Amino acid sequence: MDIKDLLAPSDVFVGIRTSNKTKLLEDLCRRAASVLKVDAEKITADILKREELGSTGMGGGVAIPHARIPDVKRPFGLFARLKSAIEFDAIDRQPVDIVFLLLLPTASAGEQLNALAMVARSLRDADIVRNARRATTPSGLYAAMAPSRK
Repeated sequence: MDIKDLLAPSDVFVGIRTSNKTKLLEDLCRRAASVLKVDAEKITADILKREELGSTGMGGGVAIPHARIPDVKRPFGLFARLKSAIEFDAIDRQPVDIVFLLLLPTASAGEQLNALAMVARSLRDADIVRNARRATTPSGLYAAMAPSRK
């Protein structure tokens, strides 16, 4: 599995403005629901329920909110860089400005774990995060997360 298997260039956003974590997650879930043709309220409820178990803010200004969604047939990602960092209850207590929303099918747990591990591994890479923060366009942000292989 590759990042490009779950993230399309059209699902990348730069400069999102939001005032708090809940509003951000609601916005991202609406965007994902529109692409997937799935109920936005259901996605939002599942994502917020997962956040109640513990923040998905992994530190370094990065968060990977994720949940298993019954109507999702394959792993789906949405990647965003915020205009300004927000409080996210991250493990290091630092505000978050890089967010990768990951929606996973309820079946095939192995594939889900691989997708989540791949995204987390990528967003622990200092070069990827630095390039994501420097990106000024969605295509630049996509290139930071899914660099071309030569």
